[in-house]
This record gives sequence, C-alpha cells and structure tokens, in this order.
Amino acid sequence: MTKAFVFPGQGSQTVGMGRSFYNNFKVAKDVFNEVNDAVGKDLTKIIFGDNQELLTQTENAQPAIMCVSMAILRALEKETGRKATKLCDFVAGHSLGEYSALCASGAISITDTAKLLKVRGEAFAEVGKNSGGSMMALIGATIEQAEEVAKKASNDTTICQVANDNTVGQVVLSGHTEAIDRAIEIATEMKIKRAIKLPVSGAFHSILMEPAVDEVRKVLNKIEVNEPIIPVIANVTANQVFSVEEIKDSLLKQITGRVKWRETMLNFQFGGVNQIIEIGNGQVLSRMVSKTCPEIKGFSVNSLDTMKEFLKMM
Repeated sequence: MTKAFVFPGQGSQTVGMGRSFYNNFKVAKDVFNEVNDAVGKDLTKIIFGDNQELLTQTENAQPAIMCVSMAILRALEKETGRKATKLCDFVAGHSLGEYSALCASGAISITDTAKLLKVRGEAFAEVGKNSGGSMMALIGATIEQAEEVAKKASNDTTICQVANDNTVGQVVLSGHTEAIDRAIEIATEMKIKRAIKLPVSGAFHSILMEPAVDEVRKVLNKIEVNEPIIPVIANVTANQVFSVEEIKDSLLKQITGRVKWRETMLNFQFGGVNQIIEIGNGQVLSRMVSKTCPEIKGFSVNSLDTMKEFLKMM
C-alpha cells in the first residue's frame, strides 16, 4: 500500500495535544524540549496549559502544531523501529504543515523548523494587526465559482483572492476585510450554499502578507536546508520539490499564495497513493481527502490508541 503522511495546519491546535506521547515516549519529550529551546520559551507549558486563547495566538500555534506532529512521528518511529523514510512514500502539509512535512523529510531540522515557524508566526501576527485583512470559507462552491467571487469582490483599492483550495466544495478566500464582506454578499447572490467569515487574525495566503515574506527569508537564508529524503509535495504548485532552492522558493511563495490542497490530493491519487495518514492533532486532513479522492483511505494518528490502530494496519 502506497502511503502519504500529511501534517495539519493552523486551527488544529487544542490545549493538551500530544500529552500522551510526551508522557510515554522519551523521543517525543525530547522534541518538545528541543522546540522550547529553539523558540526561547516554554511552549510545552502553553500546549499543556488551560489557556486555549494563548495557544491559538499565531506565534504560539504555528511552532506548537509542528512540535506535536514531530513528537508523534518520533514516537511512531520508535514504536516501529523504522524511520519515516520506511514508513511512507510521500509527505505534504497544509500551510504551516508544509514545514512539518519538510522536517519529516529530513530537509530541515526540528530546531530550524521551530525557528522558522516562530518568526513566521510573529510576522503573521504583526502583519495581521496592520493589514486590515480577514478570511472566509465558501462551502458548496467550485474553484471556478470561488475565483469569480474573489474577482467580483476586488477593486482598485481592496483585494480578495483564493487562499486555500481545500477540497471539492470547500474553498477559502482571503483579503481586505471590506472585500471579504463584499464576497459574502456576492456568494449569497450567487446562491452558493454557505459563506462563513473565519475567526482569524489576518489575511493569510494573500498578497497582504507580503511584509512577512522578508522576515521568513532572513531566517531561511541563515539555516541549513537539505534535499528531502522523502518526496515532498509543495502547497503552491501541488508538485514535488527537489532542490534546496525549490524548497525555499516554495515556502516564501506560500505566504502570499494559494494552498493547492485539492490538487495535492489529486496528484497523490495519480501517483498511486491509496492511504493518507495524518500525523498530528485533529483529523481535518484525513477526513477531507475522501471528498476529493474517495478511493484514498484517510486515517489520523493523534493519540496512543490511534497509533496502535495504525500499527495493526501496517
């Protein structure tokens, strides 16, 4: 069976996530400690605390979600006695999850991935405060309808663009708040099933995030990036990245560009993947795949029990 490991993005965070792995696997605990050192704060305390709002802050959520994904992956490697290279055939991640995927592939170390996401999260938070942007989800819309809504909602002074092409019937738009408000009205007029404004702190994956690109680039230029050992599918192209320069370019373009997740799933299917394993908190990605590719089975490893189930499936 051809497997792809996928890694969740922002919004999957919940307080207490990953605790069972932290308590039962030294290798998982080591990941938490390594991330704490990299970001210069006790992120473990925030993850295992009781303040969901604090954890949800972009600068905390981004490295925290990656931390839990990598802790689970290390526990899975320990339990099977096999490296990730032997456990899956491809990797991909949704938005910040692409950083987790690159880390899992051996392209970037855990320490450097955490440093990248710390800066990315801080830059996203800062731009979000200054840009006057927001996001919305279209449910029941085709990508063509979503692009039409975005085009009609944009004008000479405000922009609206497709941020996430998630799955069949679910597309996210991003841009100036005024344009997003217009997009909701336009979607209603077009009789699209639902148009929902999202509780986010900025217009992620839109041109409004351009100031964050320079901040991430500064860190990318200082860290070591290697060619991936496991094939990685990039968000902005839905194709495999091979070289170090392709990886850097993909991560920078992703900040202001579209997450082509539906296309990624289709490319997995064309590549012979028949099982998607979500590594990390939640199960959004493993559930979503069936809407685009019903032939691909989705499963999430997010607890000791689900890890045991996965091991039985191997």
